[in-house]
Amino acid sequence: MQLITVKIDKPEATNFILGQTHFIKSVEDIHEALVGAVPGIKFGLAFCEASGKCLVRWSGTDAAMIELAQKNAQAIAAGHSFIIFLGDGFYPLNLLNAIKMVSEVCRVFCATANPTEVIVAETEQGRGILGVVDGLRVNDIEGDDDILWRKNLLRQIGYKL
Repeated sequence: MQLITVKIDKPEATNFILGQTHFIKSVEDIHEALVGAVPGIKFGLAFCEASGKCLVRWSGTDAAMIELAQKNAQAIAAGHSFIIFLGDGFYPLNLLNAIKMVSEVCRVFCATANPTEVIVAETEQGRGILGVVDGLRVNDIEGDDDILWRKNLLRQIGYKL
């Protein structure tokens, strides 16, 4: 077995969701969940098929996001993994519950805009995702000024009253 890290290649502010599912039907079901959760959503979805032709299956509503999803899924190349890239102004926070409710979805590894590396195990049989490195290393514990900044930020962007 060999361990590999695959860096997610994306524009800095672009959000994505990386997960694992178990059936080719996932492509259509995840697509339907996304458009049902947020009307007008712009996204690209790619799914790594784990049997048969072993293709990167895909769907979406935005050509640039579809291309990003296809490219990153092909780089990860881990069976039954999926990746969703979200267009500007769309966020995982509004989609995660809808995705988790898709019956084929087994897990979500991350939902982030941070720089991310995917830790992949490769064997003679294929590849599997072990986990992710989401963002940067922690530097310190927040102080009173940091708490105030965090609380103010959440209210500024409308997630808290």
